[in-house]
Amino acid sequence: MENTNAYAPAVLMLSGASTLIVDLPALCGARLRTLPVVLRLLLENVVRNTTGAERDQAVGAILGWLDHGTSEAEIAFQPARVLMHDTTSTPALVDIAAMRDALAEAGADPSCLNPVLPVDVSVDHSLAVEAYARPDAAAANMAFEIRRNQERYRFLRWASRALAGVRINPPGTGIMHTINLEQLATVVTTQVDADGRTWTVPDMMIGTDSHTPMINGIGVLGWGVGGLEAQTVMFGMPTMLRIPDVIGVHLSGSLRPGVFATDLALTVTQRLREIGVAGEFVEFFGPGVAALSAGERAVVANMAPEYGATTGYFPIDARTLDYLAQTGREPQALARVRAYAERTGLWFDPQATPRYTRTLHIALDAIGMQAAGPRRPQDLLACAGIPAALARLAFTPASGGAMPRHPVAVAAITSCTNTSDPALLLAAGLLACKARALGLRVPPWVKTSLGPGSPAAAAYLARAGLLDDLGAVGFDIVGYGCTTCIGNSGPLPDAIAQASAAGRIRPVAVLSGNRNFAGRIHPDLELGFLMSPPLVIAYALAGDAECDVAGGVVAHTPEGAPVTLAQLWPTPQEIADAQARALDARDFRRCFEIAQANPLWHALEAVDAPRFPWDPASTTLRRPPFAALDYGSQLGRYQAYPLLVLGDDITTDHISPASAIPPDSLVADFLVARGDRRDDLNVFASRRGNWEVMLRAAFHSKTLRNLLAPGAPVAHTVHVPTGDLLPIWDVAARHREAGEAVVLVAGERYGTGSSRDWAAKGQRLLGIRAVLALSFERIHRANLIGMGILPLRLAAGCGPDTLRLQPGDRIEVCAERVAPRQAVAVSVVRADGRREPLAAVAAVETQLEAELLARGGVIPLILARTLASAGVPAGVPAAAGSGGRA
Repeated sequence: MENTNAYAPAVLMLSGASTLIVDLPALCGARLRTLPVVLRLLLENVVRNTTGAERDQAVGAILGWLDHGTSEAEIAFQPARVLMHDTTSTPALVDIAAMRDALAEAGADPSCLNPVLPVDVSVDHSLAVEAYARPDAAAANMAFEIRRNQERYRFLRWASRALAGVRINPPGTGIMHTINLEQLATVVTTQVDADGRTWTVPDMMIGTDSHTPMINGIGVLGWGVGGLEAQTVMFGMPTMLRIPDVIGVHLSGSLRPGVFATDLALTVTQRLREIGVAGEFVEFFGPGVAALSAGERAVVANMAPEYGATTGYFPIDARTLDYLAQTGREPQALARVRAYAERTGLWFDPQATPRYTRTLHIALDAIGMQAAGPRRPQDLLACAGIPAALARLAFTPASGGAMPRHPVAVAAITSCTNTSDPALLLAAGLLACKARALGLRVPPWVKTSLGPGSPAAAAYLARAGLLDDLGAVGFDIVGYGCTTCIGNSGPLPDAIAQASAAGRIRPVAVLSGNRNFAGRIHPDLELGFLMSPPLVIAYALAGDAECDVAGGVVAHTPEGAPVTLAQLWPTPQEIADAQARALDARDFRRCFEIAQANPLWHALEAVDAPRFPWDPASTTLRRPPFAALDYGSQLGRYQAYPLLVLGDDITTDHISPASAIPPDSLVADFLVARGDRRDDLNVFASRRGNWEVMLRAAFHSKTLRNLLAPGAPVAHTVHVPTGDLLPIWDVAARHREAGEAVVLVAGERYGTGSSRDWAAKGQRLLGIRAVLALSFERIHRANLIGMGILPLRLAAGCGPDTLRLQPGDRIEVCAERVAPRQAVAVSVVRADGRREPLAAVAAVETQLEAELLARGGVIPLILARTLASAGVPAGVPAAAGSGGRA
């Protein structure tokens, strides 16, 4: 029987009015202080959103977590809002438009399918750096973006009219995570329940981007999910999760002068990847936390997907309030945050030592100037170590030339990670100011860009007198979006492209982003280093990635005098003085409102109807086949050909690229045959509303090595029955027509990187029934399940290198039903008939995930539930394995 007294709400007085709160201190007693803050927030959520035995069990399990620092129990988490960007929202909204069609065809009212939570969409992932190093670059790139993406943007405008609660933040308003920090997040908010009672509650949310944890920097609990998982939440289902292990990162000391939040974030990434925290919650504690500004914390929190965690949480304290005031929040909002957090035990205590699953210590004063690369964000090295890292590649140029062998091809101050903290942008501006005063210029082969996370950045950089200095060294603002960080770097300079094609150089990118996977920044760039914004400018001035920027000469003045980094590097006092004269809290709302009024956006016409009118000739938007009632479960007992066998660190960029569509590719041929111009194909991400394009784009990466056919062209594999080497989608179609199952085999960390659900949708369209890997990244694992694909975790020592699968070998899977973390019978059936059993476990964490696999994925489940609530029979589910059709 429910103990109702334990859950009795308390009254909190705010501005003379009473509101209700979940009384965590009364519920937990002395145990509250030992519980990680992230678990206190999950506890508040389940107390408020569940009832009866479900609530009793969840509360007991969270408090019982303290006994062992781990738990296998599941809880239902109910976020209050959803945040998306344009290239994850487009496929999700296309799914919803197609589901409305399916409902109408089944006899239901299509308008009955609507999100039940507020959904904010930021149009930030489509801005490309076409124009740069010129004062009008931002305006030119905006015009180019609108022209190139107008069909997709009209669709987004239709969605905002047809679907209740969907709000679009147009191009130019900024990067979604910066918008979340500066505009959307309340930290603590109020809501009215069904009985008309007002509650004060924590602001908790999810986002369809892996870097959603950036909001953890100001005490908001939120994390990234795939678009498929977001759809379940949007339509009223909670996110089911196992009570997470929580890794405590104890911070001590303070950052030394000249060391930035970027350096700390890269250090945290390396240290946590080293111990392995995939899918776990990370929480920062200790006195060093108090030494970090909210902006610095947000930089570290942003990198959670790079260190593999679900969160990178910093609790609420006075620094949170400072940030809210700095960005123009009202005094009443600040008072509400403090009063609520102090009353409920959510206010940060730097001396507290909660119980954690594991603990890691980092001394802030031991961190130096860092970089990461040349291919992974966790590959930390001192800035001085970059020349040695490149020398180890032992690249020998084909012939001499005017450029160094490792020229800086792209130098980009980009991404939410390092452009949302004003201190980092001001530091870059101060370095540019000193460089300009010395007459330094960037070599002509370097493509430079500044893409801040918010239009307020232009205001405070101008007020600090640094905007012109940045432009003088090539770092004019190119727009407010993800740009180079997401692969929208635009074309490489001609000199770089030609010299690289001739083998005279091996170019390098330097950027303040969060990922540097080979081919992500640009399909023709395999090498990249992550670093702080001022260091990006220093490397741009050097022009040579092998230059010892840290300890040697960066560049020479026009008179020939050497200039060192020490001469250019801003001091903490200079940065503090720049902030004092630059920041005006009124800028953040004012600049955002001006950007919201974008006339190019509002001039786009959009249909006003409950169903979207698909254009059969469109190469951008097509009704997807998987948004249908008959897309059934793929569970069963079968033997399957491996469609691909891949190694470690296969990213979602490998599986479903976001970069520019190569004009000489088969994907380009497909689009050109349907009327598109070969010189204006846009990026892969812009085509996520067209399943036929994305099917052909699956695994389209120059850096992907298919162990079944190591010498195959890009996006090709072997069709075993004939021995033909064909495009992957063509081979998949042949297997489907022959009634043959296919699976995929991979190594460690399969699906690392972005949250894109098309990395799973593409595999479902290829007919892949199961993915067998040594380990999975959390979001991609959930996306696979969301598309009805079974993720199977292989035992250590059973990876692709050990299995040595050859064409003709098959994988036998016996999984007619699955349960969380259940052993699954798997065998390799060799081409000569030998059978080798494998140890495998279903990488399934919750009962809801097991149900999704049994249904065939998220979309069939939503359709069935919507039809049931409308009183319309859903019909007979398709037979197992029928979901491979395209």
